[in-house]
Amino acid sequence: MLPCVLFAVFIFATRRVDGFTLTEEENSNQDVFETDFLQQRLHPAFHCPDMSPSPTVPTSVEYVKAADVKVIAALGDSLTTAIGANGSTILSIPFEFRQVSWSIGGYGTYQNVITLPNIFKLFNPKLLGPSPVMTLHGGPITINETGFNFAVTGHNTVNVTDQIRHMIDTFKSYPGLNFQEDWKVVTMLIGMNDICDYCKNKDLFSPKSSIHYMTEALDMMMNEIPRTIVNVVQILTMEPLREVQRPTLGCQLQKRFCSCLVRPEANSTELKELVEINSEFQRRLEKLLHTDRFFKKDFAVVLQPYLETATPPRLSNGSIDLSYFTADCFHFTVKGHEELAKGLWNNMFQPEGKKEKIKTFSEPVKLICPPKDHPYIYTRPQAVSSAPAMKHFSLTTSVLMSLLSVFVLYNCP
Repeated sequence: MLPCVLFAVFIFATRRVDGFTLTEEENSNQDVFETDFLQQRLHPAFHCPDMSPSPTVPTSVEYVKAADVKVIAALGDSLTTAIGANGSTILSIPFEFRQVSWSIGGYGTYQNVITLPNIFKLFNPKLLGPSPVMTLHGGPITINETGFNFAVTGHNTVNVTDQIRHMIDTFKSYPGLNFQEDWKVVTMLIGMNDICDYCKNKDLFSPKSSIHYMTEALDMMMNEIPRTIVNVVQILTMEPLREVQRPTLGCQLQKRFCSCLVRPEANSTELKELVEINSEFQRRLEKLLHTDRFFKKDFAVVLQPYLETATPPRLSNGSIDLSYFTADCFHFTVKGHEELAKGLWNNMFQPEGKKEKIKTFSEPVKLICPPKDHPYIYTRPQAVSSAPAMKHFSLTTSVLMSLLSVFVLYNCP
């Protein structure tokens, strides 16, 4: 009975996105946005000079265009399940608005809501995997509801291999998906719950342990999934989230979601330790992925760092712009999800070492087109790119040293 009552209240309490109130009752979970909303809030069309696929299906991970991608999926936690993202009150927090999630949401089109799949759908309208509807956290769900959003609210890095196993099993059996031949893009953002839970178990949620579990997860994907590009999104610097506050009951949920971050006093030893743990996680993840360990002919893991130093959006008076945050003062609304989606897309078409990092969400991200001189998703690590040059350098040096030795031998008295 209680779930029914909660759902009935939810229908009237969560009908808002970015300032527009939705008043007519919806026919299904998919109709989160009503027709009048879609007419009032359409994003300008996005076009690129080249939106075509490769002449033949690429065999190398280095030459995959956006239109070559057939499958999209996501792994992570409540930021990827999009807890409360389309809600305006605390009653929306149990609901996962997967259809508007930044990395995997498939509601409508790009002009309705900007998500990574909706951008890819401009290049390949037959994309498999975008999440179609919302789900209830903790309730029974099916792949028809989640799409290929395998994220689980509350999960830590220790849990992500379970998500990957579910993803692999689904890929192998999903109708219309060619497991061996189709190019896949998988986005993973996980680790912020490790920071939030660090003070509860400093061994399990230490950066060393977290990166160990991340490594296991990436090894599993590399060993078992062909033709795949994995976006690993760097976690946020989380201390500024302490400033996101409202005098509401909903904001008290921060203490439940992320007590290790929210409860310590300013300038306390506990907070300083957590800030350092956050930084160490970022450093260790960068060290792991700025190598060629997870790179081969048909598979690559790419660190997308655009969130690493991002600060919360602010109004002109310097206060936090709360329109980006849900009723719990912790998760992002659709407005925030759209910025995450644009930042990720841009990073995918920028080479390692030149990937842009968002400074503040106060400045909307401007979406870019794949570069004309490199229309492919960047996957080649600098460690690999420099290897041939270093090999050539070493060979040249060896030859020169040998010639010098001969010269000295025959010219010394």
